Amino acid sequence: MVVASDGLIDWFGQQTGRLLVVGAGGKLGPSLVALAADANRRAGLPVEIVAASRFSSARTQSEIESLGVTTVAADVTDVDDVRSLPDANLVVYLAGAKFGTDGNESATWAANTFAPGLVAHRYRGSQIAALSTGNVYPLSAVDSGGPDESVAPDPVGEYAMSCLGRERMFEYAAHAFGTRVSLIRLNYAVELRYGVLVDLAQSIVAGKPIDLAMGHVNLVWQGYVNEVILRSLDHASPQPFRLNLTGDAVLSVRALAQSLGERLGIEPVLTGQEAATALLSDAALCHQLFGSPRVSIDELVVETAAWIGEGGETHGKPTKFERRDGKF
Repeated sequence: MVVASDGLIDWFGQQTGRLLVVGAGGKLGPSLVALAADANRRAGLPVEIVAASRFSSARTQSEIESLGVTTVAADVTDVDDVRSLPDANLVVYLAGAKFGTDGNESATWAANTFAPGLVAHRYRGSQIAALSTGNVYPLSAVDSGGPDESVAPDPVGEYAMSCLGRERMFEYAAHAFGTRVSLIRLNYAVELRYGVLVDLAQSIVAGKPIDLAMGHVNLVWQGYVNEVILRSLDHASPQPFRLNLTGDAVLSVRALAQSLGERLGIEPVLTGQEAATALLSDAALCHQLFGSPRVSIDELVVETAAWIGEGGETHGKPTKFERRDGKF
């Protein structure tokens, strides 16, 4: 059950107009829309919420509509579909492609760069919070804690390059039209149906080897992610606001796997050795602005082990966090 924090309810109480969530049918979208709908209802419905997506899943669309949220079927790589989207003063942009992008580079760039350009132009007079990824950063030394927002992007692989392209399209709108933009660099969101913990738990249950080369990660509870994305609209600016969104610790994959294995009653199969570098980011600014997640990684480890151990439903989309070559 999605329950909004007092801070998010207060935030909605200060808003007016229409909130459009683009890419609402993806991994993150349904839970973000559900959280927004709960907070908006508790605040007295000051905002109209509209969810746009291709909605390849009729079930997802129906679940979102059951929240009292209007849905619009649209493909944001289609110029006419973008033009037909409803006006909105608040826009959350979640659309993008990651899985299966290796070998399908042109479609990757269309989804991650061309489509954001269309949406940025369509909503150039709005406040926009656009989801990006920590993959725009280079691999960094584990003992460095990861780059903060002042570090220049240096993406590895075409997926990450196209995601930097997404940022540049919104940045262009900010500079050209004065669009107020916040760019959210996320890695990695965790919930019971998706995320690094799910990947590890499923590998343990299946007896599959876990490669330790990408031996360290940042993780953060998805409920916190959703709230921060929404509230980052307050910081949207024509000088684009950039925010690393993740947990406050560099976590050992070995330790996470062993902890999950203990709770599952299965010894994990670990291979390789931890490299001195990993995909990391420093989210100190995020925690300063928005506080700490209400759900800790230790709690998520316990809940994930129970969920996967009982055969709970997942999205069936591995994060591929272990890839060091940027190919997804």
